[in-house]
Amino acid sequence: MDCSDAEATAEFYGQLLGWEITDRDEPATPGGGSPWIALRDPQGGVGLLFQAEPWYEPPVWPEQSGRQTKMLHLEIHVDDVDAAVERAVALGATVAPHQPPDRDPKELRVLLDPAGHPFCLWK
Repeated sequence: MDCSDAEATAEFYGQLLGWEITDRDEPATPGGGSPWIALRDPQGGVGLLFQAEPWYEPPVWPEQSGRQTKMLHLEIHVDDVDAAVERAVALGATVAPHQPPDRDPKELRVLLDPAGHPFCLWK
């Protein structure tokens, strides 16, 4: 996942998902952070890699013609959408101003991670 700050983005998703940093690129970037960081579920399965790019531009949500679109879209299943939104916001996410009008907000909410990537919390 490209971003401007791999440290901050990996830290956010690590806390949100309960995953661990398992590897990082060395040496650190001039700003002190790693250029890329690997995050893995301690129970196994899929992982995420975060790569800092100086040219990174956050996507616009909802998508708009001629603007940076999302590069991925994570769907995170939760037991309680409201509680999960509250926790994600406390970790640094923001609730997206645009929510799908055809979805019940008790069942699905779109948020933006600290790097601006949209992701969904759904029940």
